[in-house]
Amino acid sequence: MSIQPITREHIVVQNEGNLVSNMDGEKVMLSIASGKYYNLGVTGGRIWELIELPKSVEEIVATLESEFDIEASLCEEQVRSFLELLSKEGLIQIREE
Repeated sequence: MSIQPITREHIVVQNEGNLVSNMDGEKVMLSIASGKYYNLGVTGGRIWELIELPKSVEEIVATLESEFDIEASLCEEQVRSFLELLSKEGLIQIREE
């Protein structure tokens, strides 16, 4: 199964069935479905919080740009890359706008 590239217009949201906890300022997660453990880190944890409810990639990037000192194009590139990894692991849903 190939994963389509995520664009600014896509809407992303968490899948259910994951236990998430804070550990020393970082988010860690256990996927109940796969039994896999993930360390989302600080920024990944923030993205995870933002997609508790459906959000466009554009909204996520705009929020992170305002919260972190990061160039817009680099922020978008890293957010899309992170979301693609979450998608490959089956942790999020990607929807057309």
